[in-house]
Amino acid sequence: MKKIVVLTGAGMSAESGLKTFRDADGLWEEYPVAKVATHEGWEADPTLVTNFYNMLRKKCWNVKPNKGHQLVAKLEEQYDVTVVTQNVDNLHEQAGSSKVIHLHGELMKVCSSRDVDDPRYQITLTPDNCEVEPGTKAGDGSLLRPFIVFFGEGVPMISAAAEEAQQADIFIIIGTSLNVYPAAGLVQYVRPGVPVYLIDPKPISAGANVQQIQKGASEGMQELCDILLTK
Repeated sequence: MKKIVVLTGAGMSAESGLKTFRDADGLWEEYPVAKVATHEGWEADPTLVTNFYNMLRKKCWNVKPNKGHQLVAKLEEQYDVTVVTQNVDNLHEQAGSSKVIHLHGELMKVCSSRDVDDPRYQITLTPDNCEVEPGTKAGDGSLLRPFIVFFGEGVPMISAAAEEAQQADIFIIIGTSLNVYPAAGLVQYVRPGVPVYLIDPKPISAGANVQQIQKGASEGMQELCDILLTK
């Protein structure tokens, strides 16, 4: 079975109604990134950061996977598919994708602020219990913080994602500007000659071997599925 690796960014979830962070009306316009998505911001005002992610979680539980998410999951009918996402929502999982690597953390989880990656203190929140009271402690006595890779922090899952990219027979990029590193560098791990498809409504310069489908996530995935899935 051929292996497909799909790299997704904010444009993947935009059609579901989740604002992208970087666009003109994105979340960084309303919330300074330094205050809500850096370690320094967390140290300075953990209450503000906790409440910001509480708000994002509530928004996230009110949206559904779009057709693009569903078509990515549908690829599993004929391919071994790994999704590598820069998004912190769980819409790929909701749509049915079985192998998802989250590069930037998971909005639906909270963790120890002393040791983010210690699984003993990671908690998955549920729709009816998605808010964290500021000041709540993790099992090790430190404050519970969002399980999010803040700007300036290492990206622990990048090595696993790079290994997947090296094994890909087909590589698909959806809804990412390829400006955010280290994720944007994953395309460099794809073996020469492997087809690379880029789905994004904006023209993106991504190299000679990249075929761009200049459409949104759902329309673009429909076009690509018509190519990749045998009837």
